[in-house]
Amino acid sequence: MKQLKTLLIAALVFMSTSQVNAQAKVAHVDTNAIMAAMPEMLQAQKQLETLQGVYDKEFKGMVDEYQAKLAKYNQEVETVTEAMNIERSKEIQDMEKRIQDYRQTAQKELTKKEEDLMKPLMEKTKVAIEKVGKAKGYQYVLNSAGLLLADGPDLTPDVKKELGF
Repeated sequence: MKQLKTLLIAALVFMSTSQVNAQAKVAHVDTNAIMAAMPEMLQAQKQLETLQGVYDKEFKGMVDEYQAKLAKYNQEVETVTEAMNIERSKEIQDMEKRIQDYRQTAQKELTKKEEDLMKPLMEKTKVAIEKVGKAKGYQYVLNSAGLLLADGPDLTPDVKKELGF
């Protein structure tokens, strides 16, 4: 009997907790739309495109030099000594490695630059979402970019307004 009474009390506490949680106010925002509309995002994208252009130009120059040497060496393969061909082969392999290393380094640097540019924008967006959400009395604000169904209030326009655009 005592166990039944304890079980009944536990069930009542659980149900009352569930009802309180069910009354929580939830809204959603589209952080992708917010960040895409930020003027700072356009500036960041221009910086990344400029940096990408620099890396692409350097990479193309390296590849052009490699292809020119390879063509030259292939034309002269029959007219030079075996030792010279071995040396040229090593030089070509070294150039291939430098090109691969450059491409990897450039990609890492681009990724790092993107992270450095996006971090303050994401933080600014987060602060604005928190401010709007609290001002409107929401306990939870979800990112609608990953939701399958976003049928509640959309705070995206309010957050954009808070950010000044």
